Amino acid sequence: MVIREIEPGDAAAAAELCAELGYPCEVDVMRERIQRVASSNDCRVLVACDAEGIAGWIDISIAHHLAAGVYGEIAGLIVAGNRRSQGIGRQLLAEAERWLVEREVGTIVVRSRVTREDAHRFYLREGYTITKTSAVFSKQLLS
Repeated sequence: MVIREIEPGDAAAAAELCAELGYPCEVDVMRERIQRVASSNDCRVLVACDAEGIAGWIDISIAHHLAAGVYGEIAGLIVAGNRRSQGIGRQLLAEAERWLVEREVGTIVVRSRVTREDAHRFYLREGYTITKTSAVFSKQLLS
């Protein structure tokens, strides 16, 4: 398994995995998102790939907030359903954590929907702790 930076050519596979996560996305839109992330110093998307193709991805960023300070945040982590329980998520997570440590970011946060119990067990096994629960509010600003 090779862990590497996502590339625009990975858009179709990334979009397919995104849909598995519950966030359908057109390939062209995904390609634009990949290009936008690639131009940021505070964001990184890594893919896990082998001869079978892309098995998963992790989207990590460095957040800067007045109250909470600086911390790393996992915006998404997905491993293809037929590739789970093979250590791929662990490899992606470890590389994301390494990237944050290299940038002297000492805390990482991940938000996970309450229904994703398998994901919760995964993060707990990887040394994460539940620090709080919260409600998420959103408002559509552009149509």
